[in-house]
Amino acid sequence: MPSQAEENVLSGKAWTDFCRMLEQAGHILLRDTAPSTLLDRAEGIRYLSRLTRAMLESSIDFSNPDFPELRRIASETVKMGADNPDNVYLSATIAGDREYRITGQRGTISYFSIGSKANRYGIDGTMPSTGELAGEDMEIGPDGSVEIICSATKKPGNWLPLAPDSSLLVVRQSYLDRTTEVPGTYRIECIGGPKAPPVLQAATLDENLRKASMGVLGTALIFAQWSEHFMSRPNELPDFGQEMFQKAGGDPEIFYLHGYWKLGPDEAWVIETEVPDCPYWNFQLSNWWMESLDYRYHDIWINKHTAKLNKDGTLTIVVAARDPGYGNWIDTVGHTSGTALLRWAGAKTHPLPRTKVVQLVD
Repeated sequence: MPSQAEENVLSGKAWTDFCRMLEQAGHILLRDTAPSTLLDRAEGIRYLSRLTRAMLESSIDFSNPDFPELRRIASETVKMGADNPDNVYLSATIAGDREYRITGQRGTISYFSIGSKANRYGIDGTMPSTGELAGEDMEIGPDGSVEIICSATKKPGNWLPLAPDSSLLVVRQSYLDRTTEVPGTYRIECIGGPKAPPVLQAATLDENLRKASMGVLGTALIFAQWSEHFMSRPNELPDFGQEMFQKAGGDPEIFYLHGYWKLGPDEAWVIETEVPDCPYWNFQLSNWWMESLDYRYHDIWINKHTAKLNKDGTLTIVVAARDPGYGNWIDTVGHTSGTALLRWAGAKTHPLPRTKVVQLVD
């Protein structure tokens, strides 16, 4: 007699339940706090389609921890959680009771970190760290080669700790200068794992479809709640507390200053701050869904390399619909509101910016 999961597949209920959960995710677009402009609503629908694509791929095709692959889950066309335009994100599904070997070339890209995470986005919207390894702490061969062992027990050399609930690896590589820097290339293998995966099992498919739909719903919900929280202090970049960002999978080396902005057509958001001594920092503009705006074609972010500092070493950023010819201009790309993020990476001090809204003519 078929199990419930097998019956779900035979009857098509597995797919129907998946679609119904996506319908629930669609209700997030209609929250009272969410912007209702045609552009924001259209981007919200596109956002859900992108999340669906990403979650299906990770939950269906790359879900076996015995056969992990480091691949880009966030990119130019899949965005979530204030994705960094400077970053090459890599992730892989793992299990805390396995051991993994990562090999590759470090490359010349400025910033590198790797973390093991307990991915619970589809359950409670969290992704706490279970282990971290920073680029400056890694042993790198004379030829730029790298080997990292991921395991629950400590290993010599480059070691990334795993915990019983570790389920995801996340690699962050951050450019300072895309025109000259080369990102690293990495491969991962499960040590002592089987040589080939089993044929598709109905129970596995039923469970993974559920994980995919819950991943879409959980991801969309948590970041909508973040945006609502940021709206309590419009046109500011305050410290909302780092714990909430770390619980959601943030890099412990990064200090996050999130914000919500809203501007009229002739207004500019001026941000002024001291700049700490650190290996990397950047500022970016995102929509209300916390997707970075299209950095392929628009000036929506700056970093330590591209920004022009004032004579006294401070930084001035101007967010506006058009370039006023002053400061580091960030294009709103047709939006009248959205979210923003300033990151200080590896800094010992974390300046809080001063912000104001002015008329563009000023």
